Amino acid sequence: MTAKKPPEGVKLISENRRALARYTIDERIEVGVVLVGSEVKSLRDGKMELNDAYGFVQAGQLMLLNAYIPPYPFATMIKHEEKRTRKLLAHRHEIDRLEGKIRQRGYTLVALKAYFKDGRVKIELGLARGKDAVDRREEIKKREGDREARAAMTRHYKREK
Repeated sequence: MTAKKPPEGVKLISENRRALARYTIDERIEVGVVLVGSEVKSLRDGKMELNDAYGFVQAGQLMLLNAYIPPYPFATMIKHEEKRTRKLLAHRHEIDRLEGKIRQRGYTLVALKAYFKDGRVKIELGLARGKDAVDRREEIKKREGDREARAAMTRHYKREK
């Protein structure tokens, strides 16, 4: 299985693969993020962790919590906190729609990816619902079945030649 290449002008910084195993992602949203200079320098070096990062709405603003950006070693003036709460940039109608879904339907906003798009840092949030153990087991069975089918087809094609 080959990995997809990002589109032109997009440089991947970090990806939260564990979120795809833990949650069912119903919708994906791209938002901007407010950063200080030393954070951007660290991100250009490709250093960021989204393992426990999630979004929430506070006082009508979208925020990102638990995203780890290590300090930039050569920063002199302003050094940032590593796990501070960062403001996310989205349109008002999107924020209101997300807030309604989070409150009424029990969704969570999970950070899936961070990347540069045309020189700006973007975060991909997923509107997610937690998987229970049964869902995870079914997904693993399906994946193993697909893998076995591909292997059987490969063996069959090799025999024909």
